[in-house]
Amino acid sequence: MKILFIYPNADSQAGFNYGVAHIAAVLAGAGHEVKFWQLCESLVSLPTREEFAGRLGEEAPDLLAFSIVTTQWNYARKLAAWAREVLSVPVVCGGVHALAAGREILETGLFDYIFRGESEEAFLEFVDRLSCGGPVEDIENLGLLRDGKTKINPVRLLPDLERLPFKLYEVMDFQRLIDAKKGWVGLMASRGCPFSCTYCFNHQMVATYRNDLKCTFRELNYIRRFTVDQMIHEIKFLLENYRRIKMFIFDDDLFTFDKSYVKEFCHAYRQTCDMPFVVNAHVNFFDAECASSLRAANCKVVKFGVESGSERIRKTILNRYMSNEDIVRAIRIVKDAGMHSSVFIIIGFPHEGPQEIFETVRLLALAKPGRFRWTFFFPFPGTRAHEITLQGGFIDAQKMEELTNFTDESCLEFGAEHNLFLKKVGRAMPWFVNAYSDLPVADLYRGKVEEIMSMDQEHWNRVAPDVHRQDSEISKHLSEEGLSHYAIKYNPFMGVISDYFLQED
Repeated sequence: MKILFIYPNADSQAGFNYGVAHIAAVLAGAGHEVKFWQLCESLVSLPTREEFAGRLGEEAPDLLAFSIVTTQWNYARKLAAWAREVLSVPVVCGGVHALAAGREILETGLFDYIFRGESEEAFLEFVDRLSCGGPVEDIENLGLLRDGKTKINPVRLLPDLERLPFKLYEVMDFQRLIDAKKGWVGLMASRGCPFSCTYCFNHQMVATYRNDLKCTFRELNYIRRFTVDQMIHEIKFLLENYRRIKMFIFDDDLFTFDKSYVKEFCHAYRQTCDMPFVVNAHVNFFDAECASSLRAANCKVVKFGVESGSERIRKTILNRYMSNEDIVRAIRIVKDAGMHSSVFIIIGFPHEGPQEIFETVRLLALAKPGRFRWTFFFPFPGTRAHEITLQGGFIDAQKMEELTNFTDESCLEFGAEHNLFLKKVGRAMPWFVNAYSDLPVADLYRGKVEEIMSMDQEHWNRVAPDVHRQDSEISKHLSEEGLSHYAIKYNPFMGVISDYFLQED
């Protein structure tokens, strides 16, 4: 069979689809033909209805398979409707959204089947049966609509990563993706996470598997790794077959979870290449010894998910148990080891007030990470955070459906005053951090913050589009004077310390 994968990635940063890369390899290994189409403006202009239909006609697939995250659902639904007009083949939906909202997807009538969870083996069984006209209704991980009723089958055991075939990079237009991401190449050495943060799909995934398989978390073996040899083979392959690679970024939920693996990998990596790389860590699974191993292998950036500077919000809303002291300590360990730290933060949580957003600002100002990236909270359906948000009456359903990313605005409704406050912080976060820091530029930015905080909605609407230009202009002058500060760099939702970006420039 010929399978065309559609990966909607509109109005968002271009990303690599690890799941489809492995599924494609499994299918190709069984003799099926695989094509892949990623729809993202940073790669190529999004197709019109006619262009989309034309491409489908040229490909003439036997099966159309969508891989969807929740924020792309609205766009994916439109694409599926377009596809229905020109194709009469089965249409399938997988990805995180299929786990969260499988019944809703099927009830639209736009998709014939969904796949929940990690489906390399299940999808191959499905395609093999379809290709020979066999029944598919009993396949594990599958969901379908029959006689007006939704049927969701239980999932099967998670795949053994060591037995998965090598990713099928050649169908991904991978060189274009590398260039679009300015040489940053994603890798994944593991799947799974030991934590159950309320806003993340991991606890939903674990609950699904434990319920269907009737097993404990330990029996599930949720946290799995590719061997060090597998990872080194992949890195060598990429360096030998693609150009202009400047940085590897490990997208594992928690790369530093197993210190012995980190040590083994870092030893093998530095024998292989000197390409800089980036990892995700957790402040409670990170110490000076781990930092030393990473630095010796040429790790440049260590990223931490902090989310909020309010310990109350982290505990009661997010189920994240770490102290502000732990966060500051981990960031300092990174700096002492000669690496650059990066922190993820979120604003606009349910039950979060202005004072708690300022706690986040003050924590960043105190800890002084090398950079921080901020987004607005998005309540993914099926997560506990979605339940909390729904129960509190915060969700603006129309806005939630229309949003395609987490960076432009919040889909929650807090009232006019707090909504405006969030827009200001979301637009000019580095100004707030600079203002509350002990940096020599604090007074300058405090004045800027006081200025925008005094604006009403109409005034802010006029000023907001010019904030990023102002930030760039102010940063240029401060840089010329040698004054350390955070500025918006690389994308509209990242603040980077000038000590770093001036060296890079």
